[in-house]
Amino acid sequence: MNITQIRNATIVVEYANKKFLIDPMLAEKGTYPAFQNTIRQNLFNPLVSLPTSIDNILDGVNAVIVTHVHLDHFDDVAKNVLPKDIKMYVQNEADAKEVKASGFKNVEVLQQDTVFEGIQLVKTKGEHGRGEELLNLMGEVCGVVFKHPSEKVLYVAGDTVWYDAIEDEIHTHQPEIIVVNGGDNQTLEFGSLIMGKEDIYEVHKAAPSAKIIAVHMEAVNHWALSREELKNFSKEKGFSSNILVPEDGESYKI
Repeated sequence: MNITQIRNATIVVEYANKKFLIDPMLAEKGTYPAFQNTIRQNLFNPLVSLPTSIDNILDGVNAVIVTHVHLDHFDDVAKNVLPKDIKMYVQNEADAKEVKASGFKNVEVLQQDTVFEGIQLVKTKGEHGRGEELLNLMGEVCGVVFKHPSEKVLYVAGDTVWYDAIEDEIHTHQPEIIVVNGGDNQTLEFGSLIMGKEDIYEVHKAAPSAKIIAVHMEAVNHWALSREELKNFSKEKGFSSNILVPEDGESYKI
């Protein structure tokens, strides 16, 4: 497989000879206002430019996976530039309705046994923060596990913190590659929305032989964990050989 970090949570996964675009946020730098009730309110999102052209990102894409429809995972530019007949996978009927309302005609809700061109796609659980009030505010999210006889098991965890269901997903699917959204993005009132360094360490402890790829870093205004801090932390905790922290545009063939 080949995994390319585009920007924020946007990645391209080439898996069993198919190309998946996950959580496309494709706007130019500085297009959208800062997320409310967060740090760096003077900045506009995204904070950085795309590392390559949209045409290059979309070239050869067979399917798109939107883990949830927040702006930094499925933005207005993505809605406009993606072909309306491309295969779109979403987490639930509410998101399907929203995606269809943007003109997409080939939308499917992920299940436990979804199959695309011989590739098994398994919807996984997630919690977009901690505490009932925050979870109600942020809404449902999901991740996805990829399985195929010719490839290693890949788990894209999505916008979630570490909690017992993530450990259950790891034990159930035994992924060899795990992509985590690891920028520790936060709200001022409720704290972390996605994994921080301690969460990522828990992922490593649950899957000590897996290779972890940390994305969703330094690209929108409310990030709290830098790439450098995560790399230093992984060295301190002794798992630096198990984690990759890509720059935007960087690819890994695994």
